[in-house]
Amino acid sequence: MTHNFYKTLLLVLITPLVLYAQAGKPGYLQLIQYQGLYQYSNNTTLKFAASPKDSLLYAIINESRYPLRPQGNDNFLNNSNELVHFTRDSKNNLNGYVIGRDTFKLINKDVSFPKTMWYPRMVVHPEVYGYKYHQPAQIKDGVSTSSLTGTSLDARLLADMMHKIFKGDYPNVRSVLIMKDGKLVFEEYFYDYTRDRLQEMRSASKSVISALTGIALQQKVLPSINAKLNDLLPQYHWKNPSPLKDRITLQDMLDNQTGVAYDAANPKLGGNETAMGNSPDWIQYTYDLPIIDTPGKVGRYNSGNPITIGRIIELYAKSPLRDYAAKNLFGPLGITDFTWNFKPDPSNAENFCQVYLTPRDMAKFGQLYLQDGVWNGRQIVPKKWVQESTAKHSVVQGVDYGYFWWLKHLDTPNKSYQTFAAQGNGGQKIYVFRKLNMVVITTGGNYNSQSPSDEIIQKYILPAFDAKK
Repeated sequence: MTHNFYKTLLLVLITPLVLYAQAGKPGYLQLIQYQGLYQYSNNTTLKFAASPKDSLLYAIINESRYPLRPQGNDNFLNNSNELVHFTRDSKNNLNGYVIGRDTFKLINKDVSFPKTMWYPRMVVHPEVYGYKYHQPAQIKDGVSTSSLTGTSLDARLLADMMHKIFKGDYPNVRSVLIMKDGKLVFEEYFYDYTRDRLQEMRSASKSVISALTGIALQQKVLPSINAKLNDLLPQYHWKNPSPLKDRITLQDMLDNQTGVAYDAANPKLGGNETAMGNSPDWIQYTYDLPIIDTPGKVGRYNSGNPITIGRIIELYAKSPLRDYAAKNLFGPLGITDFTWNFKPDPSNAENFCQVYLTPRDMAKFGQLYLQDGVWNGRQIVPKKWVQESTAKHSVVQGVDYGYFWWLKHLDTPNKSYQTFAAQGNGGQKIYVFRKLNMVVITTGGNYNSQSPSDEIIQKYILPAFDAKK
């Protein structure tokens, strides 16, 4: 590319930043002073980075980015409306920050952030940038690829979707992949995300634990889906004892109907992910909570349930959950590059005990369930378990729910499409459409906010099948 291209790009990036600073708010060049690696809670670290795109300062924790709102005089508000105050030494150099009563030090000022992390594609005029479809590359990862030809997918709609993402109309979409009829036919990545980069799954990890539960039951590692919590974990002694709590079963944990006072949609109940994350033992925290309903009656979104099942599998398999997954699920799928630090204590408060996979490997997992647990002719997850775990057992947050799988309908103007889905905060989604013989993967960074992933699927992928019988 020419020198003039980069000069034009620089002007496009810097001009709005100057205007932003002139309006009395800190501009990009002012925010750069806060960049660096800092201490964070539970002996972890975070980074602060200034975005040249929107002139905001972001706190970056693992893969997650959270915007800070400027309040003047080295002060910002985070998403929880907590004051983040940057501190300085006697020479007026930044040396840390304070949140509440906690003070954290600056570790390293010299941290670089690539421009690509802020823009879907590094182009001068994304509003008019054209998209040209390319068939996904065939590599040695066990995923077969093909073109859109014969799939009924609409290339024009997909191009429109790409144009919207380029323009920023759908911000923080990191990848979109489509498996149709067993072939990967569409694969696109954005920002600084690539085919080989591991991405966090957040709560989509729950569906992986569901699969491992089915495997463990078939192997007789676990006794029965009707086994009671107290019998599975006799070494634990819960606070707030109750005859109702004694009735909690493995199935109640799988379909989020344990009856304990924990619901992500209702903070008034007391149980919540933040308190759990900072507790010394997440299992103990979850079931120390009071019980407010008969088990098996009311669905409540409780992140302590999959954590507890993961720990049960570890104890009964006499193996770390990561190793058990590598041997019995990921290995047979040809997945060797993954991260899973399953340690339910404060050291994992910001990592959530989640699985990290590439989007292609997420697609393998979705395709495995589309094929009733079979991969390359081998039954990895029992067929009966795939069917049972993706059938309705409860209703959680107004949505039908299986065993750590969401059962949804995505509507276009003309039709409604049934799907079951693994979902995680930010837009990490694995959608399986049985009747269309299709799996759709999205990943994203829209944390604690509405992800555009459903709208993308409803507007640019599903309408292609509306006229089909």
